[in-house]
Amino acid sequence: MSGAHAATRRAVLAVAAAAALAAAFAPPARGAVPDAAAGASVSDAITPAEQLIFTADHMQGVTPQTELDYSMVRSGEPKRDTDMVRVLVLSPGNTKSDAQVSDRGGAVNLPNDGLPCNPVIIYFLERDIAEMEQLTGGQRRYFQRRLRLALAAGPQISTVTSEIGGKPVAARRIVVQPYLHDPNAERFERYTGKRYTFLLADGVPGHVAMIRTEVPGANGDFAHPVETETLSFQSVVRKLPGKPGAPAAKPQDAPRASR
Repeated sequence: MSGAHAATRRAVLAVAAAAALAAAFAPPARGAVPDAAAGASVSDAITPAEQLIFTADHMQGVTPQTELDYSMVRSGEPKRDTDMVRVLVLSPGNTKSDAQVSDRGGAVNLPNDGLPCNPVIIYFLERDIAEMEQLTGGQRRYFQRRLRLALAAGPQISTVTSEIGGKPVAARRIVVQPYLHDPNAERFERYTGKRYTFLLADGVPGHVAMIRTEVPGANGDFAHPVETETLSFQSVVRKLPGKPGAPAAKPQDAPRASR
């Protein structure tokens, strides 16, 4: 792809992604808590944090029939649970947004809306929001909105060195607490201090090194959280094209995110 064509594609992706992101976090449906009650409003501008998480071209350079594997570990009540999330890329750099995501339950359909980010981010957040809805009885759109507000507030992006696969890797970290100052938090007091951490690294295929949520213990004690859920990059696997069910090739020597 020429430099001019690449620049044009990035511009088109940015516009489309901005529209998709806005649609995904549109105002709550009638009967939901309005923004005024939430104590904040959402700007049309995409912040650096939103850009890094949702509109960056994470899959650029990832070739077709490449599978990115992530561990999913949940600790807390009622017990520890583990899963493996797999993202199978079908088009170069996932330019057709046709990557297949699966977990132990099988294929997972995601509302990616053309966002160029790694679909495992959408997987994690959709799962988290569905759990919040189930656990609190709240509305799905409301929890989406709170996360959107937290990222639209322009949280700090820290440059950190993370140990991935036993090697130091430069990464960028974003931390938000969407419900910390939510005037409606009394409805789900247990989750008021819930913290979301995003760790992204250019040196990791798909750029997602780790995503974690933590529900702190008493008095905001994150040293002893009552619940955590962590998605961590594990490996890259080359699949054999054109032969469904064929054994996968040996995993490449890619870094693994430490937990």
